[in-house]
Amino acid sequence: MDRIRLLNMMFYAYHGVYDAEAQLGQRFFIDVELEVDTSEAGRTDDLARTTNYVGVYSLVRDIVEKRRFNLIEALAETIAQEILADFSVEGVVVRVRKPDVPIGGLLDAVEVEIARRRTAPSPASMARGGNGL
Repeated sequence: MDRIRLLNMMFYAYHGVYDAEAQLGQRFFIDVELEVDTSEAGRTDDLARTTNYVGVYSLVRDIVEKRRFNLIEALAETIAQEILADFSVEGVVVRVRKPDVPIGGLLDAVEVEIARRRTAPSPASMARGGNGL
């Protein structure tokens, strides 16, 4: 299976358990890896035959910037589930990095990585013969 990756998307948002995180906000870095068959798009050079990553980016931006989560685990889960619901992909990996964690020590970031797969064929996949496009 092929992969489309959106790497190191950066957003400023207000997620976190502590009041200061909700008030001050901070940067969040998101990676999304889409499992999708790109062979038809590669043969035809047709955007309609692949997953439009501009739409994926917009969805992620809306979730990160317009909603509020205490846990980055919940943020990652919401991103994964909505991508699976809205796009014809077979699987998705989501990584959420939070660099400015109030942890009482020095580190680059805390990262959560989740992998989710489609449990049933998507309607778009079924309409195209089940090839996951």
